Amino acid sequence: METSFEIFNATSYYDAGELLDNSSINENLVKRFECKEEINSTGLFDFIIYGVLINLVSIFGIFGNAISMIILSRPQMKSSINYLLIGLARCDTVLIISSVLIYGLPAIYGYTGLLFNYKFIIYPKIVRFLYPLSCMAQIATVYLTLTVTLERYIAVCHPLKARSFCTYGRAQLAVLVIVIFTFIYNLPKFWEVEVYPETHWKYKVTIYCLRPADLRNSNLYVTLYVHWMYFFICYLFPFLALVIFNAAIYRRVRKANRDLQQLSRHQRREIGLATMLLCVVIVFLICNILPLASNIHETSFVTDPPLWLVETGNLLVTINSSINFIIYVIFGRKFKRIFLKLFCSSNLFGPGRDSPEFQTYDESIVTNMTNLEPRNSIRNYHLNRSSTIRNNNVPNGSTRRSLKISGRPASPGPCVYYPARSPVRSPSQMSRTSSGQNGWSKKDMDSVL
Repeated sequence: METSFEIFNATSYYDAGELLDNSSINENLVKRFECKEEINSTGLFDFIIYGVLINLVSIFGIFGNAISMIILSRPQMKSSINYLLIGLARCDTVLIISSVLIYGLPAIYGYTGLLFNYKFIIYPKIVRFLYPLSCMAQIATVYLTLTVTLERYIAVCHPLKARSFCTYGRAQLAVLVIVIFTFIYNLPKFWEVEVYPETHWKYKVTIYCLRPADLRNSNLYVTLYVHWMYFFICYLFPFLALVIFNAAIYRRVRKANRDLQQLSRHQRREIGLATMLLCVVIVFLICNILPLASNIHETSFVTDPPLWLVETGNLLVTINSSINFIIYVIFGRKFKRIFLKLFCSSNLFGPGRDSPEFQTYDESIVTNMTNLEPRNSIRNYHLNRSSTIRNNNVPNGSTRRSLKISGRPASPGPCVYYPARSPVRSPSQMSRTSSGQNGWSKKDMDSVL
């Protein structure tokens, strides 16, 4: 999310005491301010962007990320890249929830008058912690996206090094380092805002309001930490790295598509995964263009950017955190197959033979079962035929003794699977039939096996 939250927008605050001292201002004008901010100054625009769009996108994003984490956590999906994508989905979920609590719910009161208690009692007490948490989630999302790109760059452009670098343990270490870094970097944000009480002009009850703390009012702190460090760490460095690595991946993918017939199955899978993650990065860059422009405006002109730029940028950041699930379903063949079997089949509440838990490879187990019965019938046919030939070469007493030991009744000859209701034939008739009269030639049997 943007660092220029509306809670820090000092230009929108007014001192009610100063308004009271000015006799030329009507007393009723003072009643139009809550927490020193004009009532409904941007109520409709806030309600459309925050109260409607962000809340709707966030509901979809939470469910989409939850499904992504469930599918990527399956045993057959265990890999270094999928562990990074699980961490990305977790950070996206935290960012979405923070967006709803910071923007979505308070905007409903600004236009409809609902959620008064949340706006003036709950929200001021939790935003001091939600704001740093959302900043941590945002920066973690940026660097997890960069880590995913770096992993794909090594796997596609330097496949010989992928076995040693792209491991599950290194992915866990990378996620841990990113989480620790984002926590330390955003630690000062816990002291950027403070809460103060105020009596509501209409309901005559005590409400709680927000204002920038002394740390946030420091020009040195705002210039160095809020503007320039945020610009370099959250935008300039990761964006340049993403462009460079993805340009190299794109060139490799284009070359691989031209030589597709010469690639192994593993190489094709790596190229397909790189293409999917290339789309993830492209969407990430597009959705962060407006927040980048807002930060550049604030850094260059040392003034608050336009309100529509900040709010639209926050909406795009929320969309970016909610849309990865759609990309996985469209471009991830294995992801889509597991999703359909988990959530769009009759085995939703219990694993069956078609459950993804029983599949380790890309081929479906249902396909492997289609020729099982004919295959077993042919095998039984050969075994019974060999047994019949051996029995014809020994005395009758030995044959009866052998059948008694096997526990099976004597039979004039073996039974073939096709046709199912064929009459009983002698061994000589069966031998002639097997040569082609019943449709089971040697060529046909080889094709079934």
